[in-house]
Amino acid sequence: MVTAVNFTQEMDLLYRPYKFEELLELSYYVQEYWSSCFIIVPIYLLLILVGKAYMKTRKGFNLQKPLILWSFSLSVFSILGAVRTWSYMGTLWHQYSPKHTVCFSFYTSTSVIKFWSSIFTFSKVIELGDTAFIILRKRPLIFVHWYHHSTVLMFASFGMKQKVPAGGWFMTMNFGVHAIMYSYYTLKAAQVKPPKILPMLITSLQILQMAVGVSVSIMAYIWRQDYGCFMTEHALFWSAVLYTSYFILFAHFFHRTYIIPKSKAKVKSQ
Repeated sequence: MVTAVNFTQEMDLLYRPYKFEELLELSYYVQEYWSSCFIIVPIYLLLILVGKAYMKTRKGFNLQKPLILWSFSLSVFSILGAVRTWSYMGTLWHQYSPKHTVCFSFYTSTSVIKFWSSIFTFSKVIELGDTAFIILRKRPLIFVHWYHHSTVLMFASFGMKQKVPAGGWFMTMNFGVHAIMYSYYTLKAAQVKPPKILPMLITSLQILQMAVGVSVSIMAYIWRQDYGCFMTEHALFWSAVLYTSYFILFAHFFHRTYIIPKSKAKVKSQ
């Protein structure tokens, strides 16, 4: 029988970590203070109300240069995270089985996953700054934006603490979509016109991400009785609820943003 220690050593040999990925202190602090998200999120929501009230009678700030730097930094971070986690999860899938990537928590103790899951969780706090740019520039702040930001932070913190096996795919998909999304935001902030289809593609990828997230939860539910499966009922419930809600909200946003305007334009042209 494969033990956690043997599995970790074998995966570290198959997929060698870089020196910076062997930094264990970050993982310790994120797991130790994971419950801080229940303080951070209410403060975040309160600051949204305060910020909107403050900007109500004021002109929006430009903030072009800070926004370019902000989006570019997050795009580089997301690209690096996507390259490392996608290749790791692919190696794990190929060497073992899909079940190992969804159900078994052994791999969450490897250096690569511990490092990237820790920094991924921490990045969800940093990404709350997206909302500050929206408010200070007086752009529309939609429900799906702040709901997604706040709940992802809480679920990522919970998943990191509980070592939720399916969290590997949740993190990997998020890195992949954000790599494209923040690259688009960088171009937009720099007033470089990307292809018009790119925003629709990004929203489509977000919807696909949520559909896969629901599918991963279903697979974990099917395999949960297998020996060694470490997907708890709490993790299953919250992953299913959150990814289903994300899917509905992003699908609604896609319909409202891209389908309805085309239907109205078609009616006007007739």
